[in-house]
Amino acid sequence: MDPLGARSQFVDIQTLPTWQQQLDENGEETQQDQNDSLLSPQAFPSPFPFRPDINRKIILFTGDVALLNCTAIVNTSNELLNDKNPVSDSIHQLAGPELREELLKLKGCRTGEAKLTKGFNLAARFIVHTVGPKYKAKYRTAAESSLYSCYRNIMQLAVEQSMASVGFCVVSTTKRGYPLEDSTHIAFRTVRRFLEQHGNSIEAVVFAVSDTEEVVLRKLLPLYYPRSEQEEKACLPLIPADIGNSQGEPVVPERQIRIAEKPGSLEDDSEEESLESDLGQVGNHAFARMEGDVDKERKLILQGQMSEAAIQKQHQRNYNRWLCRARAEDLSDIAALKALYQTGVDMCGRTVMVVVGRNIPVTLIDIEKALLYFIHVMDHITAKEYVMVYFHTLTGEHNHLDSNFLKNLYDIVDIKFKKNLKAFYFVHPTFRSKASTWFFTTFSVSGMKDKVRYLDNLQQLFTCIKPEQIDIPPFVLEYDARVNGRHHPSQSSGL
Repeated sequence: MDPLGARSQFVDIQTLPTWQQQLDENGEETQQDQNDSLLSPQAFPSPFPFRPDINRKIILFTGDVALLNCTAIVNTSNELLNDKNPVSDSIHQLAGPELREELLKLKGCRTGEAKLTKGFNLAARFIVHTVGPKYKAKYRTAAESSLYSCYRNIMQLAVEQSMASVGFCVVSTTKRGYPLEDSTHIAFRTVRRFLEQHGNSIEAVVFAVSDTEEVVLRKLLPLYYPRSEQEEKACLPLIPADIGNSQGEPVVPERQIRIAEKPGSLEDDSEEESLESDLGQVGNHAFARMEGDVDKERKLILQGQMSEAAIQKQHQRNYNRWLCRARAEDLSDIAALKALYQTGVDMCGRTVMVVVGRNIPVTLIDIEKALLYFIHVMDHITAKEYVMVYFHTLTGEHNHLDSNFLKNLYDIVDIKFKKNLKAFYFVHPTFRSKASTWFFTTFSVSGMKDKVRYLDNLQQLFTCIKPEQIDIPPFVLEYDARVNGRHHPSQSSGL
């Protein structure tokens, strides 16, 4: 191949518009987002705030990553570094036969690792080779951690080698079965966190995508790289509940090791104390706690011969199994209902969670998946004090959850759900809903009755939660204005 002829097709990234510069090109779409955000003002901070300095480093490029003249481009491959996929094929074709010879010397690459070779005939000086995970819903957590490692290790390598720019392909290939949208969330948040903490030396990060991939990446980019404060507010409700830790790494409570004051001691006091701590930690697992036979314990529970602490421990194990299932399942269909979401804080600074009754089509959804979604979203929220707001507004029979389901949910969830729930605001109740709620909280569950507050209008709600701290669906606002009149802050009264 004639090098001069080949180089004519390479792309100078300096000529590509940055993500910040593309704001004007999507002005109409952004304005719509701003209009939507005005319907639900939010004052609580976004975990991914507007950072123009970072946005100027991000480039979304529709085309072949092998054509970029970055300091390094990324090649997604398999463990033997000989995968046949469109990205690898193009890189090998343009780089020349020397690349294959160089890869043989590397003797493979493990999933999540990143290895470096020269770029040879490419415009890029280096090629970073990485291996994305094979995706199975059953092992979703492991796949997320491995994919995070891919992006993190690539960025780390870029800093160590003083690279000015990096060109990413989509690391998880179709062949490996990773859902594109899920993998994009991990990619964007990992790169964002790295640039926040270690990105001073990196001038540009290019995401090179196909036409099909471009639709998904363009949709999700504003969540992690908002280009204005208005876009930041508009995208905040769309950010997933699970955004990882400070590096973007998936948080797996089961892998968090707790070091006890006396590791060899299992005194009663320390055992009871551990029940109040994070129940998903490694120290609570049977092998770490040297627990007895699980089947025997279940038999003792049935016979009423087990201590309260042991019963609670059994309950914790059961909850952890549900939590693991919730993290492994694809719950995107339930999330799309927008029936449960986090908003701001109340007058006491406690997190506010909202449930929209009309958005729950009970007869059309998988109730067990709804239970899993509730556990998935609420697990980290309930680690500290919180309140819930339930909008019963304009609900019908098809929106009412069965009392057996609610009782099952109450029995499954961890003790922190119940202990840290400080108030349950029931907005726009009917006489029937009040009666059924009283019956349920009186005879089916304990400790809930005194936390329920019935609010006939939003004015009462605003005495507990400031209007700017809660995202209220437009239909609720319209109904309340029609029935109770428009809210005037000066007329607010206590409950």
